[in-house]
Formats: sequence, C-alpha cells, structure tokens
Amino acid sequence: MGQVRHGSATTTHAVRAAIQRSQASLAQLSRELGINPKTVAKWRKRATIEDRKTGPTEPRSTVLTEQEEAAVVAFRRHTLLPLDDCLYALQPSIPHLTRSALHRCLQR
Repeated sequence: MGQVRHGSATTTHAVRAAIQRSQASLAQLSRELGINPKTVAKWRKRATIEDRKTGPTEPRSTVLTEQEEAAVVAFRRHTLLPLDDCLYALQPSIPHLTRSALHRCLQR
C-alpha cells in the first residue's frame, strides 16, 4: 500500500529521507528533485520525515457553545436516535442548530 499524500504535497517519505541524508547544496537538490529550495531547507531542518498536524489543537464549534455541545452529546447518548431525528428533536431548544453543526459536534 502506497503513501497517501494531500493535494499540495511535493515530497514523499523517500524524498524527505533522501533530502536529510544528502550532502548536496539546497539549490542542487531542488533542481534534481524539481521542488522549491525552501521545501528542501524545511525538510533538512526537521528531525523526522513525518508531516506535522495542522489545524487547531482543540477543535471546537463556531456555532454551538460548550454547554450546547454537552447537551447535544448527552441527548444523543441517552436517546441513541439517528442524526436527523436528533436534529428535529433539538432544534426547538437550539434554534441555530444545523445538520452539519450537529454532525461535526457528534464527530468530535
């Protein structure tokens, strides 16, 4: 099974390891590999060849407050209703609740 890369990735684990092992200059390596010299410099500085996580360290809702999220989770755990049924049951008490906000809340 091959390595999964995101759409903007220009290097693989093998290329990153080669960059870290190589003694060639940044300019020479970037020409050989067809990548930006800044990318070569970035991977030279890093101790590992793994991508770093991006995004918030503690994901939270931009729609729901912490109390509303807790109520949604407690309701779902108590009733075990499907997503749409939870939405219709909770909308009278949380009018700004959307299906996508509910889904994201339950995924977290």
